Amino acid sequence: MTEAGAGTNAAAGTRTDAGAARRMADSLFIERSWRSASASRFWVLLVLASVIASAGVVGDSTATVIGAMIVAPLMTPILGSALALVLADRPHLVRSALLVLGGAAAVVCVGMLLGWIVSPPDAFASNSQVSSRISPRLIDLLAALATGLVGAFALVRTDISDALPGVAIAISLVPPLAVTGLLITVGRYHDASQSALLFVTNVAAIVATGTLVFLLYRVRDGARAAGLAVGGFRGRTLTAVLAVVVLVAVPLTAGTVTVARDRALTADARPVAEKWADAGAWELASLEARNGVIVVGVLGLPPQPAPTALRIALDGAGMADADLELHLVGGRTHWCPAGGTSCTVEGARRDGPRTAG
Repeated sequence: MTEAGAGTNAAAGTRTDAGAARRMADSLFIERSWRSASASRFWVLLVLASVIASAGVVGDSTATVIGAMIVAPLMTPILGSALALVLADRPHLVRSALLVLGGAAAVVCVGMLLGWIVSPPDAFASNSQVSSRISPRLIDLLAALATGLVGAFALVRTDISDALPGVAIAISLVPPLAVTGLLITVGRYHDASQSALLFVTNVAAIVATGTLVFLLYRVRDGARAAGLAVGGFRGRTLTAVLAVVVLVAVPLTAGTVTVARDRALTADARPVAEKWADAGAWELASLEARNGVIVVGVLGLPPQPAPTALRIALDGAGMADADLELHLVGGRTHWCPAGGTSCTVEGARRDGPRTAG
C-alpha cells in the first residue's frame, strides 16, 4: 500500500458517515413528548436507578450501587449535550441540558425522601459509600476525562460498543446525587455540596471529551449527509467547554490539598488519641480528619475519659489549630474547638454553653 493510500484510509477511519450520525442522534436525543418511548424510558430508568442507588448507599452495599450505575440513563442526555454542541443544534442542546438538570434534581429528591425515612443516628458518618464520594480530587477529574473519552469513542465506533457497560460502572453519576440527597436530610450540607461537585466534575468531563471525539470523527459531516440540523460551530464554543473543565479543577485542587492535609492530621493524631484512651481503659474505635476537624470515636465503660485531656494532649502535639469532635459510645458527643481548653456537649452549641470536663 502506498503512503498516500494509507493516509486516505486513516482519514476515512475518523469520518462518521450519514448512517452513523443518524444512529447517534436517535440514541442521544430524547424526544420532547413525555409519552414518547425515549422519554418514558429515561424517566422510568432514572427513578429506579435513584431508588437502587439510594438504597445501596444506605445499606453500604457496593454491589447495589454498581447496579444503579448500570441502570442509570443520565449518560444519554449528557453525551446528547456534547453532540448538540458539535452540531450547533440549539433546541436539542437546551432539551438535553434540561434533562440533565431535571434528572439530577429528581435523583436528589429520591435520596432526600429515603433519607427522611431512614434517618440513621450517626448521620452516615461510618458509611463507606458516603465517605468515598464527599472528597473529590483532581484524580477524579482525570478518571472522569478518561471514562468520558471511552464512552464517546464507544458510541462513535460500533465495533467497541461492548465497552459501554464498563463505562456506566466507571463513571459515577447517580450515586453522588443520591449521596447529596441523603446528606441534606441529616444536615451535612458541606459534604452534600462535595458529592454534588463530584457529579458536576463527571458531567463536565463527559461533555468535554464527547465534544472533542465528535469533532475528531467529523460527526458534523455525517450529520449534514443525514439531513440533520447543523449550525455554525465556533471556536469559542470549544473554548467555553474547556474553560468549564478548568473551572471545575479549581475546587478539586483545593480538595486534593485538603485530603492530603487530613491524612497527615489523622496520622499525627492517632498515637495521641490512643495514649489518651488507654489511660482511661477505653478503646479507640475510630479516628479520622474531615476538613481539618479531628473526629474521634471511643467506647468503654464508665467513668468516661475527660475530653479536655485529649484536647490538651493534641495541643501539646502541635495540633492546636484543629477542632476536635469526640464521640463517646455509651456517653455523649463532645465538641472541643481549636484554641480552647474546654469542651461542650453536642447540642449545647444551640441551647447554650455546657462545659464538660
